[in-house]
Amino acid sequence: MIENLPPCPKCSCEYTYEMNALAVCPECGHEWIPAESGTDAGDAAGERVVKDSVGNVLQDGDSVVVVRALKVKGSPSGIKAGTKVRSIRLVDGVDGHDIDCKIDGFGAMQLKSSVVKKA
Repeated sequence: MIENLPPCPKCSCEYTYEMNALAVCPECGHEWIPAESGTDAGDAAGERVVKDSVGNVLQDGDSVVVVRALKVKGSPSGIKAGTKVRSIRLVDGVDGHDIDCKIDGFGAMQLKSSVVKKA
């Protein structure tokens, strides 16, 4: 048990409490691991980095190109290689699907970062 819990990194509330391995803020409900919040620069570096198939770092709003043909369940034709996808959003998806996007002709879907490259 940690005696001196740090204040909340989001709202600076002093009344944080410990719940299992997490520190919790009663005012805003933010939960974090106290050991990770020791440095302010560590917050940006602690975020998950998503890379495309060739190693470029992806960010929200980037445009990407599909590098190989993909089958789409329920569709007679899949997504062809070379299809450009604009304004991606990075998410913590299910089963490795970490890109949320809209593709013309298909609608909203999730893609794996390993099948796209930055445009």
